[in-house]
Amino acid sequence: MVNKQADVIVIGAGIAGASTAVQLAGEGHHTILLDRQEFPRHKTCGEFMSPETKEMLEFLSIHPAEEKIHPSYMDRARIIMPQGGEITAPLPGEAWGISRYELDRLLHERALSLGTEILTKTTVTSIERVEHGRYRVQIRTGNEAVEYDTKAVIAAYGTRKPKFAADTTDIYRDETVYIGVKSHYTGLLTQPEVELYFCEGGYTGINPIQDGMVNVAALLTLESIQGYGKSVEDILHAAAKSNPKLADRLKDAVPVEGTQVSIAPVRLSDLPEPWSDFPHVGDAMMMIPPLCGDGMSIALRSSMLCSRLTNLYLEDHISHDEWKSRYTNQANQEFTQLLRRARMIQKLAFSKTNHWYPELAKRFPGLASYLVKATRLPEKGIMSSQS
Repeated sequence: MVNKQADVIVIGAGIAGASTAVQLAGEGHHTILLDRQEFPRHKTCGEFMSPETKEMLEFLSIHPAEEKIHPSYMDRARIIMPQGGEITAPLPGEAWGISRYELDRLLHERALSLGTEILTKTTVTSIERVEHGRYRVQIRTGNEAVEYDTKAVIAAYGTRKPKFAADTTDIYRDETVYIGVKSHYTGLLTQPEVELYFCEGGYTGINPIQDGMVNVAALLTLESIQGYGKSVEDILHAAAKSNPKLADRLKDAVPVEGTQVSIAPVRLSDLPEPWSDFPHVGDAMMMIPPLCGDGMSIALRSSMLCSRLTNLYLEDHISHDEWKSRYTNQANQEFTQLLRRARMIQKLAFSKTNHWYPELAKRFPGLASYLVKATRLPEKGIMSSQS
């Protein structure tokens, strides 16, 4: 086995992991970014970037609009109930629609430019705390096994725990098991809006991305799709059976080959989980109901909180115990109430009285806007807070 040194190892190369690597490599730390799959690749995601993400991406020097990608823009949300009623609400600012394939590519290019070492098709086989607060991380890439001695490890491996962490007690996630699916389509006319169709067992989101394409993503209970086939197309058509407007919306859609992906099991968070033996960021910390459309924002915000404190730890300004306590406290303060509001709104959305909501929205025009804002992270001046 080959032995190597690193300052920090980030496990998971999605938005949370890549943005963490960008920040720590930018501070001069020897940063290793690992993932068990190749990048860039299509991922199960709504590909809706809420207005709150813009400032954070600018802080990371990520400018999609300047990279000839031309993301779509949205300024409102439209919710379509199974019975046909609709609710429309303005977004608190301009949102973007951009493929995760392109966004992850931009983040990886930025990380590489700052000196990050990116290893894909790599499996972490074990992580062990050793003397002086350091970690011993064993990985395997093909037939090569490497053992890293590193001062910090950060988990950005998403909602599904890898094998080396799968034996830990999972008290932070809901018992309901979902499947997430996504596909790009052409042939759909769109407005500057995100469409959210409620259906049996979950919901399906539709929003424009780039190059005239539309992203269609759904989160559905495993129970609700039993007997409808296993392909992404089969699952999306199963969802449309309980919402006629969704079925009509998809009837002329042409799937873009190679963009169909799924993930299961998915379990939503009851509480944030900022730390196990090391800090968690993104979906590894908290899986918010996707109907809130703020998953990317949470990935970026959590990576910024974690990176700032990890930098202090790596530079010996704080101890390992302080690193743990400060990140745990700050993450809980930042995300616990947001998650509670999101879970409350999800429960309301699927209550038996949901067919009355469009009428309530007409009678109380500010209600829909309030609910949209209730599930948003506020813009906080990230650049100044990181200084």
